[in-house]
Amino acid sequence: MKKVNLLLPKKIMAVLTASYTLFSCGKGIPEEGESSIASVKAFSVEEVLEMVAAENDITRTLYTKGIVGAGKKQGMKFDEDWQDDAVEAGPLPALFLRGVSADIRKSPVPLGLYLGSDYPINASNKFEGQQAELFKKIKIDRKPQFFYDETQKVHTAMFADVAMAAPCVSCHNQHKNTSKTDWKLGDVMGATTWQYPSDSLSYKEAIGVLNAYRNGTKAIYNAYLAEIAAFKNSEKPVIGDKWPSKGFYLPTAEVFIDSVRQKASYKTMEALTKKGASVVSN
Repeated sequence: MKKVNLLLPKKIMAVLTASYTLFSCGKGIPEEGESSIASVKAFSVEEVLEMVAAENDITRTLYTKGIVGAGKKQGMKFDEDWQDDAVEAGPLPALFLRGVSADIRKSPVPLGLYLGSDYPINASNKFEGQQAELFKKIKIDRKPQFFYDETQKVHTAMFADVAMAAPCVSCHNQHKNTSKTDWKLGDVMGATTWQYPSDSLSYKEAIGVLNAYRNGTKAIYNAYLAEIAAFKNSEKPVIGDKWPSKGFYLPTAEVFIDSVRQKASYKTMEALTKKGASVVSN
């Protein structure tokens, strides 16, 4: 029987170490890898945006179903004006995404994120021009669309935003500003749009993008928990390791993020390390 060499080259080990660091404690690439494979332009911008978009899908589905959907059944409230002093509620899924986007803009990572539609509740989110045309294709085949935005000088990726949970459908159908009242589960309600200035990224830059998104997720979830702590007239759910499906509970930010990582990390780490092996072999 042929023996298999289980000792990986040092450069691949650097990638594995970097990936482990990213998904275990979020500190990015260690110094050991920075002078070698970490600085190589290993990824196309499309590859990185696909990775972060996939994680966003998992995060939003978990928040929409596990927090908003299950929370409403327990009597928890969610509102588009959740940050107003007079409103005691949490952010709706679209507002959760907006919070992630706002936190990313504060970071040094030049990653853009927003949600658009052809029937938006907020008129400013309506697709126009090239994006409107590409969104027509997305509604037909649900495949991502990539293009270079000449006006903003950024590489852009659009991914279908599908109605995966009943709260999304009912909220949009019943909203006072809605322009469409017959949304159904499974409909393409819009598209998440991601933007980045460079056409290729190094490992350090790719991990920076993923960390910027995760930090944004944690920031908006912590903002939600801080809002709950300030409730004066509403019952406060117990914050800990339990989810609304078990009662009047909410998970801590760490529990919520860990759940996202469990669902997303393997696929993302596989993509990072597979690319590492490819780069080293070349």
